[in-house]
Order: sequence, then structure tokens, then C-alpha cells
Amino acid sequence: MPARRLFLAAAASLAATTLAACSPQHSAAPAPSPVSTPFAVPVTHDDTPPPPPSKAQIVAEYSSRKPVEWGLSVTGVVTNTASAHAVLTFDACGGPRGADCDRRLLATLRKNNVPATLFVNGRWIKANPGLAAELAADPLFELGNHGFKHEPLSVNGRSAYGIAGTSSVSDVYDEIMGNQEAMQQLSGRAPRFFRPGTAFYDDVAAAITRSLGLIPVNFSVNGDGGATFPAPVVANEVGKIVAGRGAGQIVISHFNQPAGGTAEGYARVLPFLLDRGVTFARLGDALPL
Repeated sequence: MPARRLFLAAAASLAATTLAACSPQHSAAPAPSPVSTPFAVPVTHDDTPPPPPSKAQIVAEYSSRKPVEWGLSVTGVVTNTASAHAVLTFDACGGPRGADCDRRLLATLRKNNVPATLFVNGRWIKANPGLAAELAADPLFELGNHGFKHEPLSVNGRSAYGIAGTSSVSDVYDEIMGNQEAMQQLSGRAPRFFRPGTAFYDDVAAAITRSLGLIPVNFSVNGDGGATFPAPVVANEVGKIVAGRGAGQIVISHFNQPAGGTAEGYARVLPFLLDRGVTFARLGDALPL
């Protein structure tokens, strides 16, 4: 028995030696010495965008610039994309005649699983805080900034459709950032896209928009004529994108006028477009970072 125990002990010792030799992390490794160097903190990369310029910085940079363009499509404003998809955008303007919601239109988008970007004005959010929060949480939709008071974006008071625009660089800042801050509180995310009331800009105001970290957006297809088109006209205008299967098109319509023809027009045309291979995306997907 002593001989047998001696044999077993020798075998165990040999096995331990063999395992140590086959393990690279342990072979011939010296015993660790006490740490004498400072602890190395891992390098991290913060993807948070820098804060936008202050009002004072914007005023200092742009107050001497004179606009030379005015309209729906001025320098710096995006009116289509390079995407293979079409983008449906819907405005909610707020105010005495614009604070409602076309729930039938939203239901049609959801039923057909069609994503969209919803541009909401500060007045509309104030009138519909619960609904605004609901839309912000719906992954089918993306919220865009439609301004604080729904004013055309001008540095010298230009008007559109009888609506007076912002009258200075300072006013442009307030019209954009007043709503931007409210929307960030609403959803926890700052919107990436801006469209002013009436969709009119001058070129200086469009440049200010970009300096504040937003992309100024308009459209290539007017889907509902400011919520004035009857349903057959809405269906006809939106249906025109089928020719190119919608690639790159940005369509503007409204989701705050339930008495108009927009909801019925989209209920007619969306199945037609989907059947013919038109695909849809939110602006954030068609215009990635």
C-alpha cells in the first residue's frame, strides 16, 4: 500500500506539471508583483452632439448677413433625398384653427404600417400634450420641429400667405429653439429636422437652422394643398410618386385637419402605392447621420 500511494502521488505530480506546461497563461509566469503604477482608466468616446450655439453667438454671426433668396426651396433646404424610399411628412400647425388631430389619418398609417415624420408646432404640443407624448413614443413615427409660433422663417420680416414672418436673427433663433427645447423635454430627444410655418425660408434663416444643428426640410410633392384638397385630389397628387416608385420624394400633408380630405385621400392611395412596390421611410432613415 505505501508503494501504491507513492505511485499515485508521483502520477498526480506529473499530471499537474503537464497541465501547467500546456497552459500559455500560466507557463513559466512569475508571481505577480504589487501594483506600483496608477490605474489606467479606459478611453471612452462620447457620441453626444455638442450643444448648439447660444442666441448671442447666432446673432453675432448672422446679424450682418442679407438674404438674397425667399421661398420654399432656397439654398440649404432639403426637398428630396437620395433614398430608394418615399418620405411622408405631416404638419400640425396649432393655433385657433389648427390644434386638432386627424386620428383617422394616423390610423390609416398604422393599419398599413407606413412610417412618417410628423412636424409639430409648439402651439399644437401645448394643446395636445398627451397625444404629443403618445406620438413621440410610437416607433412608426418621428417628430420634427415645426416652430414655436408657426411663423415663416425670415431675418427681415418677410411674410407668406398673409402670415408675418420672424423679423430678425434673434426671432429666428427663438422660433426654432423655443420649440426645440419643448420637444426635447417631450421625448428626451432633440429633433433633427425643421420646417417653418408656411414652409417659407430665406437663405440666411436656412443657414441659421443648420448652425443650430437641425436640417431645414421642405418637400417635392404637395399632397394636400395645406389641407385644402378634397380626397380625390389628395389621392391623385400623392399617387403621382408611383412613377418613380417614390424614390427620394418628400411629400407634405397635414394631420391636424380632420374635417379635410387628407385622411380619405391617403386611405385610397396608400394601398395602391404599396401594391406597386413603393416603400416608405421616416426622414431620419432616408437622411441618416
